[in-house]
Amino acid sequence: MTTATTFRPDRATYWRAHLVMAVLLGAAAGVFLLAIGDPYPVIGPIGAALAIAARAGFVASEAMAEEWVLTDMNLSGPMKRNMALTTIKTARVLLGAVQVVTRDGNKHLIKYMADPAATAATIRAALEGDR
Repeated sequence: MTTATTFRPDRATYWRAHLVMAVLLGAAAGVFLLAIGDPYPVIGPIGAALAIAARAGFVASEAMAEEWVLTDMNLSGPMKRNMALTTIKTARVLLGAVQVVTRDGNKHLIKYMADPAATAATIRAALEGDR
């Protein structure tokens, strides 16, 4: 019997990631404007935050729909990604996401997991069971 584990993105993790991006890129934009002598460097952080918030809002429904399904035979994800467990080399945490690397070098990101370490460990455990 085939059992399946579904990895769904976490909404709070999605928004937290975009908040971190807004803060970091906003600070970089402000420092850049200060460095070039702009008289209104506060516009950089405001503009960066607004741009990232707009992007996050626009892409949220698409990002929240990305599901990955792990069975005892394969891992499948959005955009018809489907790989047999025997073709997967490893799964590891990469900047808050899970990077799945295949034996032929393809890399796939499972993004916005509430606990990326647990997700990677679950995939690695499935790989060990397959060997």
